[in-house]
Amino acid sequence: MSPMPSPLRIAFLGCGFITRVHSRNLRRFQSEIVCGYASRDKAKAAAFCGEFRGSGSYSDYADAINDPNIDAVVIAVPPSFHLNLTLQALSAGKHVLVEKPAYLTMADYQVVREARDRAGRVVLVGENDHYKPLAVTLRKLIADGAIGEMVFAHFSTIAKRLKSAEDWRNDESMAGGDAFFEEGIHWLHLAASLGPNIASITGFRPAPSSEGPDRRAKSMLVSFTYDNGAVGSLYYSREIPSLFRGLRLSKLMGRKGVITFESNGTVVLVRGEGLPRIMFPGFRDIRGYQAMYRDFRESIERGTQPQMSLERAMDDQQLMDQIYSSLPTDPVGLMA
Repeated sequence: MSPMPSPLRIAFLGCGFITRVHSRNLRRFQSEIVCGYASRDKAKAAAFCGEFRGSGSYSDYADAINDPNIDAVVIAVPPSFHLNLTLQALSAGKHVLVEKPAYLTMADYQVVREARDRAGRVVLVGENDHYKPLAVTLRKLIADGAIGEMVFAHFSTIAKRLKSAEDWRNDESMAGGDAFFEEGIHWLHLAASLGPNIASITGFRPAPSSEGPDRRAKSMLVSFTYDNGAVGSLYYSREIPSLFRGLRLSKLMGRKGVITFESNGTVVLVRGEGLPRIMFPGFRDIRGYQAMYRDFRESIERGTQPQMSLERAMDDQQLMDQIYSSLPTDPVGLMA
């Protein structure tokens, strides 16, 4: 692969909430990454470009994809549009960072993998949770044997964050599925990326609420076994009030100790041999976006695939498929 010009020139496809999050984190990379903005709303693209001092704006996604001055695109639109835009970008010779969930089916991932290999480009699936300091810290603690042989893993992400009636996430044809598919996949990845692999997995979904404008199924309980013999659970909900509107504690329990961590990544408590340790994984890049973009840029420069490659995301999709295939079609007799 030929050397990439510096700085990396990217274009965001979509100017919504998540593009704003990415752009704020990219302020630290102004000399390394230059951003353009594309939207079907020309005024919105121009507004984002002005707010974040971008290199230019586009009133059409195709204009950004086909701009010879653009090296890579960030696909930040609803999941139902990801596949088509990815294939267009790869066909135009662009590298791709695509928000997660990246694609709706395993077949879609396979199509993209073939297109990636033909184009010889980098595709990074935007799983920022893989890069956040909490995940890095937990992986190191497990690898170092801080709790000995793992017995239990308990992950909790409970909060009441309802969507408005007009939010696209209420349309499963755009979102690709319910709340767990669209957002819970980040937590599934965390559970699956600590070192031991998830060998089997089952989902349990409560009946969705019939009240309010957010009619999605918003809760899921997942149980699983690791290939090291440990068992685990993941409690996910976006309809249950939580302490301080988001404080949640999760635990990794082993035969020599216990790791308790605040699920957002603020603090980790390790209890094992010796005195307890309190660790603060890192606030500067607490959500991992900066590390993710650093990996994206370095992968392009080296001509290698990133940590969050298509293959790694396909592992998560396989687990997600197993969860949904395990759900009963009518868990509480509502169709009787």
